[in-house]
Amino acid sequence: MAASPPHATPHPPATPILDRIGATGSLLCAVHCAALPLIIALLPSLGLAAWLDDDFELGFVLFASALGFYSLIRGYRRHGVLRALRLLVPGLVALWLGVLYAPLHASPLLHAVSMTIGGTLVGVAHVLNLRLQNRHDATCCTP
Repeated sequence: MAASPPHATPHPPATPILDRIGATGSLLCAVHCAALPLIIALLPSLGLAAWLDDDFELGFVLFASALGFYSLIRGYRRHGVLRALRLLVPGLVALWLGVLYAPLHASPLLHAVSMTIGGTLVGVAHVLNLRLQNRHDATCCTP
């Protein structure tokens, strides 16, 4: 019987649903932020002005940070590859800068660019983490 690699420590089953939720949410955020400058005048007339609220944005970034770190650190413990975390961290930095850094937040274009890039990086990190977990499970943990 072959010994498992040093990074393949026994952990509870992966939670791919969290990566799917994280990827979907982050990519929808990126689409939202990219499209926002184009439809900013339309949202209030549709009753969707809450999507423009700073508190909503801050809440979303908090949720994306917590979900991202939980899911990707858990995934790293399974597969031992840092690539997904290397995308998550700059993505979250871009999101936090877009929400908290006043000069960036005050400019609609720069804010949209920062949030779009951040959301895209976080979404891609979740997708990559899911693929790494699936590859790890297929090659290492099949009975």
